[in-house]
Amino acid sequence: MGLTTGVVQGIIVGAVLAFITANLILNAVARTMQTTVNGWSTTLKCSQPGNGILQRAACAKVLPAVNVAQEAVYWTTTVDGAGKTLNGHHAYILHFPAGQLPQNDAFWSLTMTDVQGYMVSNPVNRHSVGDRSNLAPNADGSTDIHIQSTSATGHESNWLPAPTGNFKLMLRAYLPGRAILDGDYHLPPVVRVR
Repeated sequence: MGLTTGVVQGIIVGAVLAFITANLILNAVARTMQTTVNGWSTTLKCSQPGNGILQRAACAKVLPAVNVAQEAVYWTTTVDGAGKTLNGHHAYILHFPAGQLPQNDAFWSLTMTDVQGYMVSNPVNRHSVGDRSNLAPNADGSTDIHIQSTSATGHESNWLPAPTGNFKLMLRAYLPGRAILDGDYHLPPVVRVR
């Protein structure tokens, strides 16, 4: 009985250690594949032919069911441009200079989730904004997206409601333009305004 118990315990300990080790390795591989600029992280390396098993596993862990970059590029952030955690107790603006919205041949969207990736309830039932949202440009042609938990008075069409706690943003561009695919395009930072 003692030998069997020891073998079973050894198998369980080995399995737990293997799981923890695999997660550490996958996280390290995922970090090497990502590029982070202005707080936004992205990778153009997922779903590419010739990726090794570790790259494929890391991509599946970070972005399950991700498309090849020519189909869609994904950026995520949980921090503002100063590196502070995004939190609905503050108000933020994502400012796109004139002509600098994400280039694409399909569409782009900015989605709000909690830090686990779940949509958050809000009074206007809006979970994303994008090129199909009738965003109102500024007088100079730039576009501001107002990210906050309370209504953006005077800017309701450009308001992406945030929860009161921490949150994550994901911007996706479908059939992205050449500057995105070449890595020359960078999203602007999310700027805390209050």
